[in-house]
Amino acid sequence: MIVSRRNTLLCASVLGMGALSSVAHAATASTHTSSHVRHKTVTHSPVRSAATPATTAPASVARPVAAQQFAAPVASNRAHAVRSIDSGTQESVVVTGSALSTSNNSNANPVQIVTSKQIEQTGATTIGDYLARLPSIGSSGTTNAQTNGTGGSSCMDLRNLGQNRVLVLIDGKRAAINGNNSCFDMNTINVHQVASIEILKDGGSELYGADAVSGVINIKLRHDLSDANLTVRGGIGTDRGDGQTGMISGYKGWNFDHGKGNVTLFGSYMTSSGIMQRNRSWANPVQINDPISASGLKFGSGYPTGGLYQTSTGNYVGSASGALHDFTNADRYNYGNDQNLTNSLQNATLSFDAHYDINRHFTPYLNFNYSHRNSSTTMAPIPVAGSIYPSTLPTALYVPENYPGNTLGEDAYMSKRMGEWGNRGSQTATDTYTGIAGVKGEITHGWNYDLSYTYGWNQVMSQTSGVGNYAKLLQTYGLEQVTPGDADSALAYNPSVCNAAAGCVLSNPFGKLSPQAAAYSNYTSHDHYYYQLRDLNLRINNNHVVHMPWKNGGDLGIALGMEHRGEQLAYHPDALVESGQTLTNSASYTGGGFNVTEGYLEGKATLLHNAFLAKDLTIDAQGRYSAYNTFGGTKNWKASINWAPIQDIRFRATLGTSYRQPNVYELYGGQSLGYASATDPCDSVQAASYGAQSPVVAANCAKQGINTATYSSNFSGQAPTLYGGNSKLRPETGRTYTIGTVITPRWIPGLSASVEYWHYTLKNMITYLSSQYIMDQCYTGANTNYCNSITRVSSTNQLNAVTSIYDNIGGLKTSGIDFDLDYRIRVTAHDVLTLSNNFQQLVSYLQQNEAGGKWYNYAGRMAYQTGSGNPRVRDYATVGWQHGAFGVTYMMQYIGGSIWNDGTTDLKRANGYGRTSTPGVFSHDVTVSYRLNNWNFEAGVNNLLDKKPPFVASATDNSAAALYGGLYTGRYVFLQAGVNF
Repeated sequence: MIVSRRNTLLCASVLGMGALSSVAHAATASTHTSSHVRHKTVTHSPVRSAATPATTAPASVARPVAAQQFAAPVASNRAHAVRSIDSGTQESVVVTGSALSTSNNSNANPVQIVTSKQIEQTGATTIGDYLARLPSIGSSGTTNAQTNGTGGSSCMDLRNLGQNRVLVLIDGKRAAINGNNSCFDMNTINVHQVASIEILKDGGSELYGADAVSGVINIKLRHDLSDANLTVRGGIGTDRGDGQTGMISGYKGWNFDHGKGNVTLFGSYMTSSGIMQRNRSWANPVQINDPISASGLKFGSGYPTGGLYQTSTGNYVGSASGALHDFTNADRYNYGNDQNLTNSLQNATLSFDAHYDINRHFTPYLNFNYSHRNSSTTMAPIPVAGSIYPSTLPTALYVPENYPGNTLGEDAYMSKRMGEWGNRGSQTATDTYTGIAGVKGEITHGWNYDLSYTYGWNQVMSQTSGVGNYAKLLQTYGLEQVTPGDADSALAYNPSVCNAAAGCVLSNPFGKLSPQAAAYSNYTSHDHYYYQLRDLNLRINNNHVVHMPWKNGGDLGIALGMEHRGEQLAYHPDALVESGQTLTNSASYTGGGFNVTEGYLEGKATLLHNAFLAKDLTIDAQGRYSAYNTFGGTKNWKASINWAPIQDIRFRATLGTSYRQPNVYELYGGQSLGYASATDPCDSVQAASYGAQSPVVAANCAKQGINTATYSSNFSGQAPTLYGGNSKLRPETGRTYTIGTVITPRWIPGLSASVEYWHYTLKNMITYLSSQYIMDQCYTGANTNYCNSITRVSSTNQLNAVTSIYDNIGGLKTSGIDFDLDYRIRVTAHDVLTLSNNFQQLVSYLQQNEAGGKWYNYAGRMAYQTGSGNPRVRDYATVGWQHGAFGVTYMMQYIGGSIWNDGTTDLKRANGYGRTSTPGVFSHDVTVSYRLNNWNFEAGVNNLLDKKPPFVASATDNSAAALYGGLYTGRYVFLQAGVNF
C-alpha cells in the first residue's frame, strides 16, 4: 500500500503542471457533463482542518485524481489526490446551469467544460483566442484580428446570437464589462489563472438574469493555492518574424491558522505585437469588390494621397508639385500598406483572494481582480471629402473655379487621403476591476447560504491621432462658407481666414501641405468610457431537503435567492468630434443606467434511482422574477428532465424562456457616424450585380439623377452610416429547447459520446439593420420606405449617410446539432491515448427583419462584407498521447464553406466571373510537453501547414477576421517553461 501511494503521489506531481499521465483523463479534450466525469468546484469550504487542505483548480476528469490535474503540485494537495483515489468517492459539485450540486453525469443542461491544460497547450495568449476554436462560439463577437473600432477588446458570442446575448461570469458571479463595447473583455483575464471554463450552451435567463439569452460562459479561476509558481511563455510567427507574444505569470499562496485561512496572490504581464497588413501577401493589395468582369476589378481606395478632383468634364489627380493628370485605377490608394492586420496588446493583471473559516456557519471571503490593458492599432491616413454628418461644415469640399492655381477652370470637388497627417494611430488604455466581499456557510440541517456584494468598475481612455481638424483645414486652404452654419453652402476663396489665425499656413489644395500646415490642421481626439456595477447577491440551497417517500426515490433539492443589481454606463466623446469639426466618425454623449431586483427558485427532484428502467430519473424546474426600473416585471422559467433507463445511456431535455432588456447603448446611445461594410447600389459595378432586378435599381438611381453606367462610389466597400439608440425599444424575449442523449458504455471503458439538438427562437429582436439591406430594399423597390433613411450630397450624389438606429425587428430562429466524443484508452502501462471531438451541424438560421415580413435564410451563408458567417459545419478535434513525463497533442480545426450573401440574396456569378463562396478550411496544431521534477516545459506549433485564410472580398483585409482570424498570423511557434517552488 505504501508503494502504491508513493507511485500515486509521483503521478499527482506530474499532473500538477498539466502533464498527462497514465492515470489521467483526456486533458486534450473538451469534456461534457454527460460523461463519467467528476469535477470539483473551487469553493471556500465552510470547514477545513489542517489535515484536509484546500484543493486547487477543478478539471474535467475520469477519476478523482484529475481534480489535481492542472494545479500546482503541493504536498497537501497530493495527499488529497491520494485520498480521493483510495476512497473512490464520487463528488457532487455545482455546474453552471444549476444552483444545486450534482454528480457530473446526471446534469440535464448541455454544459461543455474546458480545462486549463486545453487552453495552455494551444499557446493561446488570451482566453478569447482559445474559445474562438470551439464550434459553439460564433463569429458575431469581437476578436483580436478585428482592428477598426474594436478598442482592442475580445468579446464572445454563442451560436451567432451576438455578444450582447451571452453572459460571462467569473467564479459564478457577474463582473465588470468593457464600457466601450458593452461586453465582457476576455483580454483582461490571465490565461494561467484560469482553472476551467464552463459553457452553458442553452439559455440561462431564468437562473442568471438578463443577457444569458444564448447561454453562459463561466470562467473559474484558481484559488486556495499554498505554494508558488512562475511561468514564462514566448511565441513568434516563424515565417515573417512578427506577431511576437510574451507572457510572465506567477502566484503565491499561503495557508494560515492550521489551514483554516488562505491568502493567494496572482499576477501576470502579457504582450502581443500587432501584425501589419502589408506583411501578408494574401491581405495586400486590398480588393474592394466582387466584380462581374475582370475589367470591373478594383483595388484600394478612390481617395488617393495626391487628391482626386472631380469636375463636370473629368476626374484628375494631383501631385506634390500641384500638377494634375487624368485619374486611372493605377492612382487608387492601397490602404493595406498602412494598416494593422491584428491589434497590439499589453495586459497586466493582479488578483487577491482570501478567506477564513471561523466555523462551519461563518466563512468571510474577499476576491479582487484588476486588469490594466493597453491596445494599439494603425490605420491608413484619414480621407477628406467634406464634413462628417451631422456637422454644419461643408458636406463637399470643393475648390472654386476662381481659386488661385486652379488650372481646371471650373469648380473641382476634392477627395483626398491626407497622407501629410500621417497614419491614424489608435491607442486605448483600459482599467477594469471587480471586487467581491461576502460570507458563506451552513445555516442548519444542510441549508447553506452565500451572501456577497460585488462592485465592478471599468474605465476606457482612447485617443486617435491623425483625424484632422476640418475647420482648420479649410482655413489652411483659405476657404470659407458663403453661408456659415449651412452644410450645403458654397465655398469662397478668402486668404484672410488663414492670415488672421495664429499658426495657420496658407496652402494650395492642389499640392501637398507643408509640415507646418499639416501640424496646424491635424488633430488627436480623446474619448472616455465609464462603466459601474453594483450587485448584492444572496443564495440559499439545500441538496437534500426531503427524500421521496417511495421505493427507489431520491432526494429533493431546493435553491433560492435574490439579487439587486445596478449598472451605469457613460461615453464622453471628444468635444471637437462631438461638434463635428474633425474628419473622424462623429459621436455624441451617451449615458444611462438601470437597476433590477430579482428573485429565483430552483427545485431538483430525483424521482427514481436504481429502479427498473430508471437508473436515474431527475426533473429540474427553475424560475426567476425580475423587476426593472425601466420596463417593469418579467418572469422566466426553465424545466428539464434527465432519464437514464440503464447505466450506459441517458436521455435529457430542457425547455426555457429568455428575456433581455435593451442595454444602455441600445436605449440611450447618442447618434454617431460609422462606416458599415456595404456598397452603394448605384455604383456601376454593384448596380449590375442584381441580376433581373438590375434594371429596377438603375431606374431608381436615375430618379435621383445618378447614371449607374458611369457613377462610381468614393467609398471603398463602405457606407457612411448613422447609428444611435432608441428610447422606444421594447425588451426582446425568446424560447430555447434542447433534446439529447449521452452514451457511456460499460463495455468500452473511457468512452463518452453525446448528441444534442438545440433550437432558439427570439422575438422583438433588438438590433440595427445592415446598411446594405436598407439600401437594397430602397433601390430594388422591395420597400421604398427605407429610402427615407438614405441621404446624399446634393452636389456630388455621393452617399451622405444611411440612418440605422436600434429597433425591434421581427425575430430569429436557429437550430443545430452538437456531437461530442471523448475517449481514453490505456495502450500500455506507461502510455495513454486520448481522443476528443466537438462537432456542430447548423440546421437553420432564419432572420426576419420586419414583423410579419420575409424570413431570410443565413445558414451556410457569410455576410461577406462584414466577415460574420454561419458555416453549416464546424469541428474541433484533438488526439493526445502521454508516455510518462512526455506528451504530444495534435489539434485540428475545421470551418465549413459558406456562400456569400449581401444580407438579402446570395451572390451569383455573372458572365462566369467573380467569386461567390468560400471553401471549407482545415488548420492543424501540435504541442509537446515534458515534466522534469518541479519544472514543466511545453512547445508547440500552431497552423502547422501555414494555411492561409480563404479569400473574401471584404474590402478590408481580403478575408473575414471574424471567422478566420486565427489564421492571420500564419505558422506560429511558442515555448513555455514553468516551475513550482
